[in-house]
Amino acid sequence: MATIFIETPLGITSITGDENGITKISITEDSQKAPSKEIPDTLKEAVIQLQDYFEGKRNEFTIKLNPSGTDFQKKVWTELSKIPFGKTVTYLDIAKRLGDPKCIRAAASANGKNPLWIVVPCHRVIGSDGSLTGYAGGLWRKKWLLEHESPSKQQSLF
Repeated sequence: MATIFIETPLGITSITGDENGITKISITEDSQKAPSKEIPDTLKEAVIQLQDYFEGKRNEFTIKLNPSGTDFQKKVWTELSKIPFGKTVTYLDIAKRLGDPKCIRAAASANGKNPLWIVVPCHRVIGSDGSLTGYAGGLWRKKWLLEHESPSKQQSLF
């Protein structure tokens, strides 16, 4: 299992995985972490796809994933992966997709434990009132990601 660090517009990001797939992608608040100088072959495609995403050249990921979690968490993460680029859903929508609107809190909890930042797009889940609720990476990052994916980006008049 290898872990590397890359620079992104939202800060230093760690990527962990091996030949079985990527197990974790997360933003780090550790300002001492520097981008990795060498990238193992097993992580190169993840780095390329994340860089393409941040450059606006990619709107879906095709890297092999291998996250650890309960069966329920994995079901939630699968549903998150189905949210189209540039779209949002609510926590209730996710619970309904799982077949039980009453599991909304459990679905929200699983959403919050998503180990695959951006690739499994938990940032596309919002409150029923349209508010940006709960985001492990900070609400400012969630806002940035949603704006980055917005089909109607702000255009300069000059």
